[in-house]
Amino acid sequence: MGEVLNQGAVVLCSHDGQAQPTIPLSRVRLSGQPAVGAATAYLVTGCTQAPPCVTAFWTSAAQRARSVGVPLVLADSTAVCIPNGKGIVVASPGQSRVTAS
Repeated sequence: MGEVLNQGAVVLCSHDGQAQPTIPLSRVRLSGQPAVGAATAYLVTGCTQAPPCVTAFWTSAAQRARSVGVPLVLADSTAVCIPNGKGIVVASPGQSRVTAS
């Protein structure tokens, strides 16, 4: 069980690059911002690794909470960066009122 991510979540690659969702789920809003689904790719900027992290894809998400059929991403969900295969760190889910499992 964890907090559901919204578009305002602070998400970093393991090299402190900022990651932002490409297409959040606008149908569900948390603290006024769209939720993030597991199918949403993240674009990474500012990665200091060589080769740098460019995109990230979620490999785990909520089992029960979905929006338009897509599992929602939780603060403890895992992701992998492309092209180097490193992980993602969620520094803040962007909201703290909604939790899911």
